Amino acid sequence: MGKVAVILKLMPESAEIPIETLKEAVKVAVPDVDDIQEEPIGFGLSALKVAAVIEDEEGATDALESKLAAVEGIASAEITDVNRMI
Repeated sequence: MGKVAVILKLMPESAEIPIETLKEAVKVAVPDVDDIQEEPIGFGLSALKVAAVIEDEEGATDALESKLAAVEGIASAEITDVNRMI
């Protein structure tokens, strides 16, 4: 098949959880994450924008979303963008 670039937005459970701790937990849960950036939301809360390149096969994006949502300290994971790699 091919590969797709997936961007996900991860919301932490609270502003008290150190963002660096969440970044490390994400890298451990999904080692093939290519980039993680912080996105300020407000009131001291920041979301994580995670980019990963994965195989373009059925269920791959859902599996990635589920793995990231299961990380301790993450309240929700939402796919915001998917692009096919050329």
